[in-house]
Amino acid sequence: MPSTEPAEPNTRPQTLLLMLLGDHLLDRDVCVFSGSVIEVCDRLGISSHAARSTLTRMAGRGLLRRRRVGRRMYFGLTERSTALLHDGRDRIWGTGAVNDRWDGTWTLLSFSLPESWQRQRHDLRSQLAWAGFGPVQGGLWIAPGTVDADHIVSNLGLDAHARIFHARAGSRTDIPAMVGDAYDLPALAATYTEFLTRWDGAPPPADPLAARLTLMAEWLNAIRRDPRLPVEHLPARWPAVRAQTVFRELEAAYERPARAVAEAVLDLRPDLA
Repeated sequence: MPSTEPAEPNTRPQTLLLMLLGDHLLDRDVCVFSGSVIEVCDRLGISSHAARSTLTRMAGRGLLRRRRVGRRMYFGLTERSTALLHDGRDRIWGTGAVNDRWDGTWTLLSFSLPESWQRQRHDLRSQLAWAGFGPVQGGLWIAPGTVDADHIVSNLGLDAHARIFHARAGSRTDIPAMVGDAYDLPALAATYTEFLTRWDGAPPPADPLAARLTLMAEWLNAIRRDPRLPVEHLPARWPAVRAQTVFRELEAAYERPARAVAEAVLDLRPDLA
């Protein structure tokens, strides 16, 4: 139960720390004392050693900036982490998990690569899946709505090997069948079912800060690879609908008490760097 148990094992400490930083540092021009971050991590069931290692790795990857004040080490956001957190905020609060306003359009991407280009093919497929595309047949992938895939192709140097179109399905196309073939719907549904099993009907948390950070991290993990397929073409009682309702209700309930705890725990300073 979220109020007393540590975060689920599949929730990485870095994801939980990013939720903390996004909630309390993003767009505020402040930095946070490492000791207070470690105290929050303790509330999340993350050891001090793991917390320090995560902070060090994040700084090494350009996600955090160090700033020493006397004997204390503070951490601030970088351009990279700011962009990452803005993207996460948009995924959570902007696009959401339920696509109930689909305009009927699809983005189609067709590619043909030499047989020897195994790495390029793997990289392209991975990035297409991340952007919400699913394979229809051969080198043809689709995604609902208008998706800007130009940067994916260009960044991989594959402009001469891919074509992008925007279209609508004809009347003879069985869209639910096409969606079922292109996407692993059982796996996607299982992600939301697992979220509901953990959070639907959760009792009031003993530690609202830990509960809210864990809730948000697990919700982001659930939606980050969701292609946001049109809900009218998904199986009945699609679990993302209920899961999104549960997330928003709990997040709203936890927000005020969690911020009160954070104000007492976090040592923030103006980020003058």
